[in-house]
Amino acid sequence: MAKQKELNHFHVGFLAVASIFLSVVFFAQTLNLSYSKNEDKGFDQYGYNYNARLFNGLADGVDRVADDKLWGDTTYAKDKLVMKWSDAWHQARFGTLSWNCEAWTDNEWNGKVPEGSGETWHYKIVWVGPQLEDSSCWREGGYPIWGQFEVIFSQGTVANQHFWDTHAYPAGYGGF
Repeated sequence: MAKQKELNHFHVGFLAVASIFLSVVFFAQTLNLSYSKNEDKGFDQYGYNYNARLFNGLADGVDRVADDKLWGDTTYAKDKLVMKWSDAWHQARFGTLSWNCEAWTDNEWNGKVPEGSGETWHYKIVWVGPQLEDSSCWREGGYPIWGQFEVIFSQGTVANQHFWDTHAYPAGYGGF
């Protein structure tokens, strides 16, 4: 019984950490960022390359403040993060097009780096609209987040234990 309580406590901690990571992903892509097709086509000092629809850098750069912290916390600031997003996501977020079933983001978190958290996560998130589970974009096996999105794939490691949070069917992007 004590072991079961320990696992439940660990699982609660895991869910809290997963929520932080997903919030990083969402808020990083919803910051009031000025984007222009005329901007430099390379990476900025934080790790964003909007023309390539890619972030590749330290988690510290996601909040666009280079202070060795991630929203005031040093725990995950040294972790590496790669975020990729579809043109549909990009156009809905930064352009004039509406959100649609082709809008997705892929996020790979790597804390197994020097001074990192030691955790790893991989998330696939798709737009499904405010109907959530009743949307034609919804996939069986995922879970809703942020009111209009679905996590269709989530797995990672915490304390060297691997977790499958969700694996929707299909777990690929678009054209399902």
